[in-house]
Amino acid sequence: MKIGTMDKPVRTYSGGADSGNGLGSGGKRPGGTNPGDEGSAGLEDDDIVRDKSRILTLFLLLVVLMTFGGLIGAYVVIATNNVLEWRPFQLPLPVWISTALIIVSSFTYHLAQDAVHRRDTDASRRYFVLTSAMGGMFIASQLLAWLELVNRGLYVYGNPYAGFFYLFTAIHAVHVLGGIVALGAVTLRTWHSTLDLDEVEYRKGLATSVGWYWHFMGALWLVLFVMLGYFK
Repeated sequence: MKIGTMDKPVRTYSGGADSGNGLGSGGKRPGGTNPGDEGSAGLEDDDIVRDKSRILTLFLLLVVLMTFGGLIGAYVVIATNNVLEWRPFQLPLPVWISTALIIVSSFTYHLAQDAVHRRDTDASRRYFVLTSAMGGMFIASQLLAWLELVNRGLYVYGNPYAGFFYLFTAIHAVHVLGGIVALGAVTLRTWHSTLDLDEVEYRKGLATSVGWYWHFMGALWLVLFVMLGYFK
């Protein structure tokens, strides 16, 4: 060691759930960099990225809330005007399946996030993959619902209620697809164990941000389901 210099400590866990899982990163960040080599600037960068992800998530949720708020307002106005073209129909069975899937996926995501906090890599990986699969099944069930309505002769034009049904479910499905992409990102980030304390904290923050989005999509779907099914 040169006179007047000190080695910077590496912030790692010495035990816990990660120590017995066969560390995929060996206490290093993805890409093979040692957190001790980055110094305080690297830690500050992680904090900035984590804060940006949360701010971006909140901004996206605000945009989604404003978009659906306007559409729901228009739906309520037209539904209460008793126009002749407004012809509600029974919701197809795939919609009920979609509802069950989105509710269960919210629980599985909670289990995955809890596993991230416990540093249980195997459990988090399993529940993240399961949640993503349920998201894909949700979108597939939406497609089946549209096909069933088409077979009934119900289209966007000629019936405002049908038009709102297609519009609500299509926009929501697009946002769920975005959530699946985010799930893929957090799944890959948490795929392997790590002893790096800062990486663990980053994973927790990322899982929290994606969780906000996923749970919001679930709650929004329940609002749409109740409105389309019972407020006609």
